[in-house]
Amino acid sequence: MSETAAGSGSPFSARVVGILIAVAVFSFAAVMVLAGWAPELRDRNEAGDHPYSTSAIGYNGFVQLLQDQGFDVEISLLPRDLESYKWGTRIVTVPQRMHDDKLEAYTPTSTTLIVLPKWIGLTDWQNPKYQKDTRFADARDLNDLLEGLKIEGEIGRIDVPDLVATPFGDMALKPDVKMQVIVSDDLEPVVEAGDGMLVGRLYGEDVYFLADPDMINTFGLSELENARFAVQLVNFIRYEEGEPVIFDATFHGFERSENLLQMMFDVPFIGVTLLAFASALLLGWAAAIRFGPPLREQRVIALGKQALADNSAGLVTMTRRETRMAPGYLAMMRRRAAADIGAPKTLSETQLSALFDRLGPEEQSGKSFTEIAANLRTHAPNRETLLTAARDLWRWRHDILRRSMNDPK
Repeated sequence: MSETAAGSGSPFSARVVGILIAVAVFSFAAVMVLAGWAPELRDRNEAGDHPYSTSAIGYNGFVQLLQDQGFDVEISLLPRDLESYKWGTRIVTVPQRMHDDKLEAYTPTSTTLIVLPKWIGLTDWQNPKYQKDTRFADARDLNDLLEGLKIEGEIGRIDVPDLVATPFGDMALKPDVKMQVIVSDDLEPVVEAGDGMLVGRLYGEDVYFLADPDMINTFGLSELENARFAVQLVNFIRYEEGEPVIFDATFHGFERSENLLQMMFDVPFIGVTLLAFASALLLGWAAAIRFGPPLREQRVIALGKQALADNSAGLVTMTRRETRMAPGYLAMMRRRAAADIGAPKTLSETQLSALFDRLGPEEQSGKSFTEIAANLRTHAPNRETLLTAARDLWRWRHDILRRSMNDPK
């Protein structure tokens, strides 16, 4: 063992301990972040008909288009947002394969645009972000989806008309291959096409159905007229210009559980979390400056001069007589200083004090002997005053000895 380690009693330096603490804090924080946000760190851009997909039948292109047009857009991962009365216009893209119970339990509570599926995509195994091929979804399955949404009607596919009458004027819409429409008496026509509706509305409610997703999916938005129709449709169904547009992703399996870790860093709990972290840092700092190297094991009954001095000091402390020791300490130090410089024993106390003053002041405080002695002639008012005056007198003695005799003792 080195002399440094043996003398300090600790095998670690302050730098090593600081590095260990920093690594431990960083590791703990990393574990907490991964535990709370790991599901949200994965790449959601997978081929499919959902708001994160940039594939041909995905809707992320529409999300980006609305953002570029100045819309306040967000993608919701919370199932409760579907049934809450949160301000905003919701766009719910229904997947072609969906659990019936979940669909039947869904009831729109605010302005909502429900987009029906049209295609079934085959994912490219070499690049999961893209579709390798697509085909029409079975119309019977789509009719079952309508039934799950509590709509009596049928899905039809018609030849694409040259012009479609919309609330925004006649438009040359261009869906792929066929135009998908809804035929239902439960819906009020908003945009009619052939014998069906491209866009329908539930009577008496702000719930709209878009039959053909090619109006808003990535492939369909490559046509300028489709993109114009999609943006104007959103403007048509929402109440105010600043109203946010909320895309639901929970129907496609992108759900986020509201765990405690995430709630700690969200409003209104973030304030309490910051206070807790600050308190922990203060406690750690207090512990770091309070505790030093471990004490060596000592004898039960100490021996030597140090033990005698410690016991005497303890006895004085127990009797609470420290403040009365000031005159005695002053007399002892005066005798030692006189002996150190060889002052004549016939000098009176006044003459001796004058001699000490001529030797110079104490360097740190600039006080002369007489000024220092004035604080020790009577009982000190408290232990702090006594300790300060005694320390000044001790430094004065050592200073005059060093100046006059070049002797640190």
